[in-house]
This record gives sequence, C-alpha cells and structure tokens, in this order.
Amino acid sequence: MLDFVRNKQKSILIKLAFAIIILSFVIGYAMLTAPGGPEGDGRSEIAATVNGEPISYADFQTIYSNYYQLYQNIYQDQFTPALEKQLQLADKAINGLIDQVLLRTEAEKMGIAVSKQELIDSIAQIQAFQENGSFSRDRYLQVLAYQRLTADQFEAMQRDELLVEKVRSRLQEGITVSAAEIDEEYRTRNDTLNLAFVRFSPVLFEEQVVVDDAALETYFAEHQETFRTPEKVAIRYLQFVPERYADQLTFSREELERYYRRHLDQFEIVEQVRAAHILVKLDPDAGPEARAERRRFAEELLDKVRAGEDFAELARAWSDDKASAVNGGDLDYFSRGSMVPEFERAAFNMQPGDISDLVETGFGYHIIKVDAYIEPGVQPLDEAIDTVRQGLRAEKAGQLAFEKAMDAYNINRKSGDLQAAAEVNQLGIKESGLFARDGVIDGIGANPEVIAAAFALEEHSLARPIVTVDGVLLIGLKERVASHIPQLDEVRDMVTAAYRRNEAKQLAGQAAEQFLEQLRVGANIDKLARKMTLEVETTGDFTRSYSPFVPRIGTSEELAAAAFALGADETLLDTVFTVQNRFIVAVIKERRPADLEALDEATRSELHDSLLSRKQTESVQQQIDSLRAAAVITIAPRVQALLAKES
Repeated sequence: MLDFVRNKQKSILIKLAFAIIILSFVIGYAMLTAPGGPEGDGRSEIAATVNGEPISYADFQTIYSNYYQLYQNIYQDQFTPALEKQLQLADKAINGLIDQVLLRTEAEKMGIAVSKQELIDSIAQIQAFQENGSFSRDRYLQVLAYQRLTADQFEAMQRDELLVEKVRSRLQEGITVSAAEIDEEYRTRNDTLNLAFVRFSPVLFEEQVVVDDAALETYFAEHQETFRTPEKVAIRYLQFVPERYADQLTFSREELERYYRRHLDQFEIVEQVRAAHILVKLDPDAGPEARAERRRFAEELLDKVRAGEDFAELARAWSDDKASAVNGGDLDYFSRGSMVPEFERAAFNMQPGDISDLVETGFGYHIIKVDAYIEPGVQPLDEAIDTVRQGLRAEKAGQLAFEKAMDAYNINRKSGDLQAAAEVNQLGIKESGLFARDGVIDGIGANPEVIAAAFALEEHSLARPIVTVDGVLLIGLKERVASHIPQLDEVRDMVTAAYRRNEAKQLAGQAAEQFLEQLRVGANIDKLARKMTLEVETTGDFTRSYSPFVPRIGTSEELAAAAFALGADETLLDTVFTVQNRFIVAVIKERRPADLEALDEATRSELHDSLLSRKQTESVQQQIDSLRAAAVITIAPRVQALLAKES
C-alpha cells in the first residue's frame, strides 16, 4: 500500500526554506557540496569584479549552493554529477551575480529607487511569511532565523531584488507585438513538415579502412597535438580528520543552546499519526453493480471490526493491500502529505483507538484504525541534548581540524616542509599518483578545488588547507610532469583507432555526396536506398518551433532552416548535413502549411502574450549583453577553475 499511497513531502520548515530559495537566490544554505571551505574561510575572497565593484566568494558560494539545492530537489535521485555538470551551476551563479551588479549600476544611472513602503509590501506578500493568508512577524523572524539571517540582511537583499526588477521593467517599456508577428508565430508553430532521410554513419564504413604503417605515421605527424599527454602532477598531503580531535573538546551549556537554536530544523517534531487499515480494492473502471458489491463486502468487514473481532487478523485475511496485510494492516507513523488526501483527512481527524467509517479513495474502500498520534512541535533542548552534543562536537571537531591545518600551513608555508608539519601533528604523509586537470586523485577523488590548488603549487610550497568530506587537507607538490607529445609506439593503438575513425568518416561523407548526386538527377529516395541496401527513415510531423531540433535526426539549425526555406514545389534538401558525426541526406515527404483562417482571437491573444514576454526577455538580455561588453569584468582563478570543469 505504501508504494502507491505515499508521496514524499518535507517538513513545514523545509518547505518554508524552499519557498524562499525559489523566491530569491540570494538566500540559502552553505552546503558542503558547494565550492569553498568551512564557515569563516574565504569570506573576504573575491569571486569577480565588475567595473571595480567586487563580488565576494561567499556570495558566489551561496548562490551556487541555492542552485545546487534547487536542482537536487527537482531531480532528486536523478541529480547525478554528470547532470550537475550539464546544468553549469557555477556559470549560472557567477553570471547571475554579474548581471545583478550591472543592473544595480544601471538603476543608479536611471534614478530608480525602492521606497520603504514598496519593500514592506513586497515582504508582506511572501507566502513563506504568512499565516492564514496574512503576514506574521513571528513566522517572518522564525524563517529568517532558520536561514541564519537578520531582518536587516534580508531586507537589504529584498531591496536589491526589487531594484533589479524595476530596472528590468524599465528596459522592457515600449516593446510591442504587431499583427504580422503574430501571423508569423502562428506559421512557426503550425507549418508542418515530414522528412524522409538516409543516415550515413561512419562506423558502418570502418571495416573498409585499410591501415598501413606509412599512412599511420603520416596521420600521426599531422595530428600530433591530438595525442599530446597533458600536464600531470602528484601531491603529498596531510589529512586532518575531525574525529581525531573529538575527545579533546569541551563546551558550555551556552554553546549547546546556541547550536540548538541554529539547528532547530533538526529537532522539529512533525505531526504524525500511526494507523492500520483494511483495503477492499476497487477497479477504477468498475460499473455500478461491481462497486455496490465491493462496498457491501467492505461494510461486512466494518461490522465485524465494530463487533470486536481482531482488526489485525481481519486485515491479514481480507485486506487487498498485501504489503501491510502481513503486519495486520499497520502502516506505521506517517505525516501530512504522505497519503492520498481522502485517507489522510480521515486519519488525522481521528483519535487513537477510533475506527473510521468506510473511506473511499482511488484505490477502493478503507477501514482505518488509528493507534497513536504525535503532536507537532519542537523537541526541547533537554530531550535533544545528546543529539545536540554530538552535532556540536562534530562541528567543533571540524573547526579544530581546520585550525590545526592552518597552524601547520602558516608555520611551514615558506619552507614547504610537509614532513615537519606531519611530525608536529603526529600524522603520516600520504601520496597520490600522477593526475591531470580533469582526472581523479588517488584517495581523494575528482575534487575540483584540490586539483586546482595542486596545479597552482610550486616546488617547496604548500597550498592553503582545503576542506573535503574526508577531512582537511594540507597539500604539497610531489612531482610535476610537463605536457609532451609521446612517441608513436607509445600511443599506436590510440592513433590507429583515430585514423580508422577519420578515414571511415571521409568514406561516409563521400557515400552521402554520391547518394545526393543521384537524387539531384531525379532518382527516387526509396528506390535508390533499396538499391544500395540503405534504410529510409522519416521524422514524422514537426514544426519550425522544434528548431533547431529535428525529430529522429537530432539538433541541426542548418537542416531545420533549410527544410522550411524550401519553396512549395521543392522537395530536395540540396546539401549533405552533418548531425552528431553522421551524414544526413533528406527530402520533404509531406508538408502541411498553417491555416491562418483557423487563427481565432483566443489563439491570437495567447500568441500575443507569449511573443511579448519573449521579446521583453530578449530585449533585457540584449541590453545586459551591451552592458557586459562595455564593462571590465574579472573572474577569479578559483571560479575560473570551476567554470572550466563544467565546460
């Protein structure tokens, strides 16, 4: 039953926090997964400057964290490192901050300001700060405390947000949409093509490639840079593990209380109910007679429960929810938002020991028995003291590990003597093998910050301590191997594979050109393909609004534009298109022009609004691009390393 009635929901505090994240990317968590060190480290560092105005690394880190958390909530288990790289979170974060600075500066030039009343009204309208539809100061302060913000800090952030929005609105003024533009947009969405095409894939021609030593040597000589071995480094490092220092720590009651207040969300008691149920399953397509029969059976079971028969035994014998039936119908504790609405309403309106009437949901008829109820609230400090003590110990151990690493760094950074630091701290020196800028470090993994620091190291120097999930690292250079071009024999297999791919690609391209030439002189694509034992595929109907994507072919701005540019009496796309390393020859199989007479007023209005929004967005972006072009923008190496990793 749980598999098809539960849907994951977060606690009220988490939902409030998430609402603020969506509202403003200026607020968020300092997540361990974000770039950078522990709290307090790097706060004064600069991520970028815009016309001399600095953007702090702390602000960049916060925005990056917000993006990370937002997409993690959206994609959940599908939020893989590969997807994270594809989303380019660092690029979004730094460029969003740069745009904010440019627009704030533009606001000053335009004389735009935000009044106190505008600020008050905007905050009062934020749903996260409301109770029963009205602004609640207590809720406001509660949410800000959860975010570790003061009212002054949040209001300054909100003022900046409003200021930027005002500038955007000003830049969008005067933009209109003409009737001709609406007609063209309608055509874009409704002119339909279906292409017939033949795909020439190089992999199908690889067997035709003959490889000999002379050709291989020539190819290697012409493409040596392709096989260049990248610069690599190896490091020696000390690992300051927080758990090592946990027993050295003491803390006062005041520190425990402060930690408890800063982490109230961890001690939230969510309203929960523990219930069991008997399900009489009902087919959604059941007719009146079948429904009546199932309901009668459910009522008979309900009568037995109310007559005192054992609920658990009846559930084991008759419940159609086999997953819970084996446990006597027990569903364990669940919170609001975990079950389908009808089931949830009934369960949360009952008292422990109550038996419900029949409750109908999309799954059938339920008989619910409530066994226990937990009121919402916050666990008192005295009850949570062990968890608080454990959390504070871990936090302070991490801080102490970082302080030990910083002491070792400051004492030995001029000499680069990692051995001396190891002896003082009673640590063993660890070593990695060689790794490239896009590689993985033995024992550490693909950590962008460690890799960037390693490649910036000089001989007999140490990098500033770096916080990782496995402790704080103090690293020094062990070995550096310069980038170089290897001998052919060292990379013969790689060169052979590359040569074969290159030659096969040329053969595929030649075959595609020959096929197209036959179509130019009047050959039929289906007959010609059969003669050459090739497959003719079709895209299916698509419109210009798909562009640059073409169904079953892939992304090709050139192909999509050429197809819709053909005259009414033309069918051959008179060029070979390269899409995803394959060669495509295509003809129009079927076309259906848009019927402008079907463009009614409702559709015209929808198109007008859509076009206006798009033109306004494009206008603002064009003006931001102009501001960027005229600005002096410098991005710090630390951020550049993250951007390079994403690209």
